[in-house]
Parts: sequence; C-alpha cells; structure tokens
Amino acid sequence: MESNIYRKKLLNAMLFFAKETKHANMTKISKLLYFLDFVHFKQMGYPCIGLKYYAFESGPLPKDFWLEVKDGDVPEDFRGKLALIPRTDELDPTFKEVIFRARVDPDLSIFTPRELEILTNLAFVFKEAKAQEISEVSHLPKQPWDITVKEKGTRQLIDYLLAIDEKSEVDLGEARESLKEHFEALSNFHLEPTE
Repeated sequence: MESNIYRKKLLNAMLFFAKETKHANMTKISKLLYFLDFVHFKQMGYPCIGLKYYAFESGPLPKDFWLEVKDGDVPEDFRGKLALIPRTDELDPTFKEVIFRARVDPDLSIFTPRELEILTNLAFVFKEAKAQEISEVSHLPKQPWDITVKEKGTRQLIDYLLAIDEKSEVDLGEARESLKEHFEALSNFHLEPTE
C-alpha cells in the first residue's frame, strides 16, 4: 500500500466513515464508498477511489473489496488501523454482518479539498442512518443502481457513466474519456484499490 494512493484513500475513507457515522457496518460503508466515488465522478469525470460496484439486491456493492473483508478478516496492510468485527444473530443463523471500527484517526491529507467536502457531507447527511435507510437513496429511480438492475439485472457492474446527467459538472464525452484514462492508469501502474 506504500505507494498506492487509491488503496490509501480506500482505507482512510473507511476510517473516516467509521469514526464520523454510527452503525458503520459493511452495507453502510459500501454505500458511502459508492456515493463518494459516484458523486466525485459526477463532478470531476473520474472517481475518488475507483472501486467497481455491482448492483446487488441490497444495493451497490464493491464486490472485490467485499470479498477481502466479508468474513471479518482485516487485510494485512490495514492491520492496526481498522478493526472488522463479525456479528451474527442467534435467532437467524443466516444473518451475518461486519462492523467497521477505526483504530486510528484517518489521514485526511491524502484527499483533495473536493474529496474532503464530499466525505464530510456524506458523513453529515448519513451520520445517524442505518444501512436500510441509505438503501432508499441508493435505490432511487433513474439512478445508476436502478438503471443497471432494470437494463442488465442484478449482480452486474454499475457503469460510472450512468451518473452523468444535466446536473453534472462534466459532459458525457469528457466523463467517458476521463474514466477511460483513469482505469488505464490504474491498470498500467498496478494501482487497483483492492490490491
């Protein structure tokens, strides 16, 4: 993780959300990361972290990251900074969730002023919200998750370009080119946020 800025942003965004909001479980953290990436994309034409989100029944899920932490295993490069606490329900053996706890303060210096503004706004708006309440926002009609489910079905990759609309600060052509360059750079320099 030493030189991977996107991996550092992933860790520090999670630490920030775990410290600044209540009920920080995997579902809530996933949705907050989704909003961070998609709001930033809508404003700039490229995501803040660049996770790949899939349209699961419960909402957008960064599947590769979820696979890393779903059993409560803290990735080696996050140890000592982030605690993941698996929780089950005795009455429902199929229920399982992972609670996120920050063990250190987030390093906010790695975020741009715009990214910090988005992080802060999301934490403020969803401070008290539980994951189910955030689902109402991530499932709004004509938004990327909803469009993906209706056009491609569940468990399909959500295209960042679906976030571009008349309120976006970039147009579709700019966003398409910027997104392509972003993911090419991640691939060429081995900067995937989940590696």
